[in-house]
Amino acid sequence: MVECPVCSKPVKDNRINEHLDSDCREHLRKPDASSTPHPAKPQAPTHSFFTTHRNGHPTSSPPLPPPLPQRLAERPKTPPPGTKRSHQEAVGGHTDGDAQSPAAAKRTRRLKAVERAMPLAERMRPATLDHVCGQELVGPGGILRSMVAEGKLPSLVLWGRPGTGKTTIARLIANTSGARFVEINSTSTKLDEVRSIFADAARDLQLTGRKTIVFCDELHRFSKTQQDAFLGPVESGTITLIAATTENPSFKVISALLSRCRTFTLDALKEPDLLRILERAVAAEECDSPLIDQDMLKYFARFSDGDARTALNLLDLAMNLSKTPDMTKDKIQQSLTKTLVYDRAGDQHYDTISALHKSIRGSDADAALYYLARMLKSGEDPRYIARRLIVIASEDVGLADNTLLSLATATYSACEKIGMPECRISLAHAVTALSLAPKSTRVYRGLNNAMEALKEPGIAALPIPYHLRNAPTKLMKDMGYGAEYKYNPNYLDGKVKQEYLPEDMRGRRFLEDLDLGSKIDPDMVEDDELQPELDD
Repeated sequence: MVECPVCSKPVKDNRINEHLDSDCREHLRKPDASSTPHPAKPQAPTHSFFTTHRNGHPTSSPPLPPPLPQRLAERPKTPPPGTKRSHQEAVGGHTDGDAQSPAAAKRTRRLKAVERAMPLAERMRPATLDHVCGQELVGPGGILRSMVAEGKLPSLVLWGRPGTGKTTIARLIANTSGARFVEINSTSTKLDEVRSIFADAARDLQLTGRKTIVFCDELHRFSKTQQDAFLGPVESGTITLIAATTENPSFKVISALLSRCRTFTLDALKEPDLLRILERAVAAEECDSPLIDQDMLKYFARFSDGDARTALNLLDLAMNLSKTPDMTKDKIQQSLTKTLVYDRAGDQHYDTISALHKSIRGSDADAALYYLARMLKSGEDPRYIARRLIVIASEDVGLADNTLLSLATATYSACEKIGMPECRISLAHAVTALSLAPKSTRVYRGLNNAMEALKEPGIAALPIPYHLRNAPTKLMKDMGYGAEYKYNPNYLDGKVKQEYLPEDMRGRRFLEDLDLGSKIDPDMVEDDELQPELDD
């Protein structure tokens, strides 16, 4: 049995279309004659494919609650001093018409209590795509905005750092499209529940023609097997998937699913965008504290490092602290602890170590020390940094200063034996020495040249010359293994005329003569040409 979307009465699955064609008069379920005459107890609503799932559980509530920012914007403004408000205006915001009933007033107070219990970041979610700040994708003329307007919304993956608006954009797109909206989270939704949602979506599409948008938050937390379940419904168009992830989809989302979706990258919010969000929140909360001024909002915008949620949480805390007696702006700033944006298992982890490596390679000791301090302050394992320094000692410094490989290895040993915070000094020692050292990539390039040669047909299978082979048995000696090999230490200065490469590769060279490359940076040339003018 299913529930009719028009009359809400139970109807057999295979008769729903005939029931709708008869203006909801035929094919109704007949009451059971053997039932008792006394009134039946209220029954829980039957499961219907017209219900909305939240975290895998059906509910008959609307797809989304009314946007909180819209309700805040519709709240009556504070009247000028001396203006009296009626009880209805003070409680329910009504300025004309009949007074609210006690029940309505109670519901209004309950709604406001629920709003006050929510974090400021949740209350200030944008009500329309026009209110989304800092994302050109959904701005006027944005590609995603155009797709929504034309009704040609594909399955997509929203990739961005926390606090860039992924969940908000997904919900607003669903509201705009008019499709059935199902929201799931990979941390709380099981695979069986996901498959049940897909089955309901297929039945809904077949019977009513209504599409279903499934928003999956934190998609990267689903295993490969769980992600496989999305392939069929997405490819057939049974659902439109909108997935959000803070991790690089290339590494965390299976390629088969990624090929069926469009990937959109959300930018980290810039300081002006964060400032607009904070100003809107101050106006909505009617905060008139002199401590929360424009300079304080700019401080929060810089503090949050592109994360709108962090910025709003800081503002919420500051507004609460501003009510404390003898509170000052300096005390508010001191009470806020900076949390560096760094994920030890994500992109920030790899981006920062890459920046450290490239700064050392570029002989910029100041930049290298900055990235080292940033990683240590964020709790990075010092042994991980030391391992990279060992690689740098051979890859970038190499033959220019062989002693730095020993220094890097000793630094790793120091990190193991003494740990933080003392080993940070050893790391700084090695980072600075590697940055200031001369550079030579001959070893690194030579190895790469040899690895490239092995890709040529047959090169990896060339026979080892007989005179270079070891002969531990008499049979091998009889076969010529090791014959005519010249033992270098027996000769003057160890020099002999002897071939070491396979016969088909004789004359090939992999180790180049130059320590570094031969390209000239055009920016350096421009600087050199301008230098005489500056000297004059």
